[in-house]
Amino acid sequence: MPTALDEALSRRFAAAACGALGREFPNHITHFLNEAADARPPRALHPAFYGALDWHSAVHNHWLLARLIRLFPDADFAPQARAILEEHLTPARIKAECDYFRAPGREPFERPYGWAWLLVLDAELEAFPAERAALAPLTALIAERIPAWLGVMPCPVRSGEHANSAFSLALMLDWARNVGDDKLIDEIQAASLRFYADDRGATFAFEPSGQDFVSPALAEAALMARIVAPDAFADWLAGFLPGDELRDLQPATAPENGDYKLAHLGGLHLSRAWMLAEIERRLPDGNPRRDSLRTVMMLHQEAGLAAARREDYGASHWIPSFAVYHLSH
Repeated sequence: MPTALDEALSRRFAAAACGALGREFPNHITHFLNEAADARPPRALHPAFYGALDWHSAVHNHWLLARLIRLFPDADFAPQARAILEEHLTPARIKAECDYFRAPGREPFERPYGWAWLLVLDAELEAFPAERAALAPLTALIAERIPAWLGVMPCPVRSGEHANSAFSLALMLDWARNVGDDKLIDEIQAASLRFYADDRGATFAFEPSGQDFVSPALAEAALMARIVAPDAFADWLAGFLPGDELRDLQPATAPENGDYKLAHLGGLHLSRAWMLAEIERRLPDGNPRRDSLRTVMMLHQEAGLAAARREDYGASHWIPSFAVYHLSH
């Protein structure tokens, strides 16, 4: 079973998130300029999500704080975490974020990874009605853009980084089911089947690339597990990852030198762990792969939690959120 997300570990992760969300620099901006006046610092461009190195990390650190407050409402870190949510998630700040998204040339901004995490944040804010109401215009804007994006996608992106389609589609599908958006559910399921239903013979021989934080093969399998009934999913998985591919998957070597890109490999362990757990849970009872999936998941969990405890900013500005996601689902 996964390690318990206790209050002591949560305190450590909350401290990392609070520190990152108030830290404007260093900052990695993916920014489309339409004119000279668009050259502005991060806090001016993104008054809600300016910290934690980049926009998407800021979003999932807000999610981390909301999740930890819900799990540990009386913890000593909860007041500071609540104050950050209240300060950042206001109607005025979210309006500025929406204005940014609507500017010409910015249609692909943070698509699909940042979009997916924004929806995950929205779902977690159910216990924070004022902040969820403030976020609602941005949530609606992103949800409205997903069908148009899927409609023009000729094939999925199978990278091990932010552009990976399956990783984000799984989170988007969870959100659509959570809010009961049947039309979006149908759109995502149809696109996912179009992209992946006929895939066969995947291998981990070429994973990971040197700065992956997502396994393309596991992301695809975890998405299909959400869509296909258990027995049919077991058949699909047997064709997609035949033989001993899953049993032999080992943690990657993740250098601890503070490099922002190489730190991705530390987070890879945790995304693999939660996807292995999702795949295992969705296989039928008695499926012979379930035991080996749990064993491999625990190996990756151990390596991932070590990365989540790192203090260098390349790791600490985002990996704790992956740890919390894994341990609390």
